[in-house]
Amino acid sequence: MKKYVLVVLKTGPNKMPAGPERDAMFKGHFANIQRLAAEGKLALAGPFDGIDGWRGLFIFAAADIEEAKQYVATDPVIVNGEMVAEYHKYYGSAALMLVNDAHAKVMKKDF
Repeated sequence: MKKYVLVVLKTGPNKMPAGPERDAMFKGHFANIQRLAAEGKLALAGPFDGIDGWRGLFIFAAADIEEAKQYVATDPVIVNGEMVAEYHKYYGSAALMLVNDAHAKVMKKDF
């Protein structure tokens, strides 16, 4: 078992209209996710269905919520107010840290 910080991303106060700026913001969002995962800071990320404003989640291998806040602060969707973050301490399987490596191995396979 391992300590993590679970971050729920919710709809923020500043919805950016469709167009090149929004596309660039989300491109930066996905690049940030990849960077944090490659650095071993992000165990898991993914979208929700948007119901009740819930947009996505991060699970960080972080010592505490303050550390996770530093990681989230680098994300363009947070910087632009498209989304806001809600933080929770989470205790889960240490094997979550293997998800990114396993994902890279199976993502292009047809099951």
